[in-house]
Amino acid sequence: MHSDPAPETRQSARPRARSRHDRWIIAIGVFKQVQGVLFLLLGIGALRLIHADLLDMAERLIVSLRFDPESHFVSLVLGKIALLDPHRMKQISAAIFTISALDFLEGTGLVLEKAWAEYVTLVLTASFLPWEAFEVIRHVSWPRAGLFAINLAVVVYLGFYVRMRVWERRQRHRERHEREVGRGAVSAENSVE
Repeated sequence: MHSDPAPETRQSARPRARSRHDRWIIAIGVFKQVQGVLFLLLGIGALRLIHADLLDMAERLIVSLRFDPESHFVSLVLGKIALLDPHRMKQISAAIFTISALDFLEGTGLVLEKAWAEYVTLVLTASFLPWEAFEVIRHVSWPRAGLFAINLAVVVYLGFYVRMRVWERRQRHRERHEREVGRGAVSAENSVE
């Protein structure tokens, strides 16, 4: 007797329903794309400042915000701004555009549910965690702590998600192999008869 493999093929050809986990992966992808847009805008802003008089702009901003121009904080900020030359601004812009491109790459891959994007996002996000933790410990602020918490949650979630997806792929491979071995045994029986 020959069994018809068509029902199995039709079932496996159907796209699997989105699980709650897949929706979180897509949400992370959208977050990465929004982050990419923000970095892109920041990079464009940095490019526009390459030949600007940054010190004069900073001094005008400080006066308009009514900071004390003689304070230690203002002196520190102005000292740092004075160190920025056009070459350094180009380097900063290039770094910002690189981060933006990586965010777009990660986000697009996650939204399209590509396995490589899960690994890339996991590795890149995890690689920044030590630096972010150092920055949070060095200068505690709510934005830094919030960003660190979000990135830590993304790394933990992606770690579990990737592990689950690897297990699912192995399980599907094992089931497919068992079906093929089963069909081969049925075909061998039919050829003997």
